[in-house]
Amino acid sequence: MSRPLTSFAVADGIALLRLERDDARNAINTQMLEEMLGHLATARDDDDVRVLVISSNDHLGLSAGADVREELDEDGRVRRMQLFADLYDELTAYPKATVAACHGSVVGGGAEVAVACDLRVAGSNLRLRFPGAALGVPVGPARLVSLCGLSVAKYLLLTSRNISADEALRMGLVHRVAPAARTEEVAMELAAEVAAHPPESVARIKRMLLDWDGVVQRSAEEGRGQVEWQRTGPGLPHHD
Repeated sequence: MSRPLTSFAVADGIALLRLERDDARNAINTQMLEEMLGHLATARDDDDVRVLVISSNDHLGLSAGADVREELDEDGRVRRMQLFADLYDELTAYPKATVAACHGSVVGGGAEVAVACDLRVAGSNLRLRFPGAALGVPVGPARLVSLCGLSVAKYLLLTSRNISADEALRMGLVHRVAPAARTEEVAMELAAEVAAHPPESVARIKRMLLDWDGVVQRSAEEGRGQVEWQRTGPGLPHHD
């Protein structure tokens, strides 16, 4: 049986979901996607959980994105893309507050996970990148436009350039910057501020924000497009 690639723990109203595949730069494969979706369901249904934090066991990187070296047949690649779309949709519409600890490399699928969360803490070593244009992947606009506006979203998506912590803070992509090794700690502190409020109030306000913004619908439409691109288009590069 494969070892778990993630961990999950709950304390003081905060669920901490860690990616734990540092030997592969926390590249996200099918198993990791399945585990993450399972943990999200557990946290969603647990009344003791008020806030969810996503982090990793390696402060050098939250995630390098999709594991393009994962050996999959055509059906497996489509299924993995569907799981990515499901993960983005689940996080975008999540009924509880979410915080991402964005230390080190936060690239591709890792960046999408981060911007699908409500709040983000950047490590001082942040290298945030959306490589969709470089790889041809039709993903990114649904959530970015809400966070930083159309102009900045175009800049990030069309250039596919690396963004530092200071740049991300200026653009409004992150809310706090911490020393790299303390990113998760500061993310937990931010989560505790939210967890101190009545959960019904937080949930209601978040639901209002999501409804008025329309991001849930945009995310779902984008997800359908990325899965179709994987099914009928060139799809993500893969290792044979």
